[in-house]
Amino acid sequence: MDFSFTDEQQMLLDTTRRFIAERYGFEHRNQVRASADGWSREVWAQLAELGLLAINIPEEEGGIGAGPVGNLLVGNAIGEGMLLEPFWSSAVVATHAIVALGSAEQKSKWLPALAGGETIAVLAHEEASTRFDAMNVETRATPSGDGWELSGRKSAVYHAPAANLLLVSARAGDEWGVFAVPADATGVRSSPYATVDEQRAADLVFEKVALAADARLGGDARQSLQAVLDYGLAALCAEAFGAMDRILAATLSYSRSRVQFGAPIGSFQALQHRMAEMLMHLEQARSMSYLAASRCTDPDPAARGAALSAAKALMGQAARYIGQQAVQLHGGMGMTDELDVSHYFKRLLAFELRCGTTDQHLENYRRQLRVA
Repeated sequence: MDFSFTDEQQMLLDTTRRFIAERYGFEHRNQVRASADGWSREVWAQLAELGLLAINIPEEEGGIGAGPVGNLLVGNAIGEGMLLEPFWSSAVVATHAIVALGSAEQKSKWLPALAGGETIAVLAHEEASTRFDAMNVETRATPSGDGWELSGRKSAVYHAPAANLLLVSARAGDEWGVFAVPADATGVRSSPYATVDEQRAADLVFEKVALAADARLGGDARQSLQAVLDYGLAALCAEAFGAMDRILAATLSYSRSRVQFGAPIGSFQALQHRMAEMLMHLEQARSMSYLAASRCTDPDPAARGAALSAAKALMGQAARYIGQQAVQLHGGMGMTDELDVSHYFKRLLAFELRCGTTDQHLENYRRQLRVA
């Protein structure tokens, strides 16, 4: 399979990497991380100016239409820089949800604002009940007058504290729906907190939230919602690979400069073997991130789900191995905030647990093979 990129795609990657190198260095990221919001509105506006917030908006809707490969390349760069801004939540998942489910009126209302950075949207889907089944949702939307009444709870919604638009998955009778809810709507309660990978998330409660009839995106959204989740998972895998690539590079550099017993520790055969294993995991993860990007829009739900679960499971294993080895090879300083390795490690730890754990995806892959 040809994994080379077009000139336009390579330019997208180079532009993102250059922006991160020039304006989002480690010290600047630490300042953003320590701020009250935990992310930078200035950086978000700059991402909009570069057109990166529009990569998942089709060209006919005024966007770039870079698709899964665009997410792969930009995600690699974002993972390398460990951006704290809500790119994955808003510019990838929520934007794709509106493109896939929204009416013409809804698209014209929200997509330009998403591309320009004025609107930040997040998909509020995961609940306590979805831990072992991504499509097991207890939130309910019931008809009320000319509109809807929404009640339920959502857990660990990444970047919800930054959002002004919530896309909430809910049962609507025997169907599934995704409902657009203003973040400041009456009946919405948010409990924000910092995540283990230093981003911001919130648990959300919806208590009889009154919505207009046009708050619903599309009709029965069960299959479309799973497709949106798979699309987002591929982009998350791309970010994780970027973090793995950078933490391995930092470890190799450290092994050449750290001298012990009169020689660089990278010259010790036992440590060389461990770093070679890290490289093997990294290359496998690279291949699986390509697989995820190439299959995340497969129209066959079973084939798509099997490919995405295989990618997430193997990349989860790689993330754990590479992250743990990097910290151990750095010694005690590998866990300090002053060293970027500890932050990459936390990013990879969170990746393994997000959007389904390694064990969950292994089980899903096994189930898909059994059905086939």
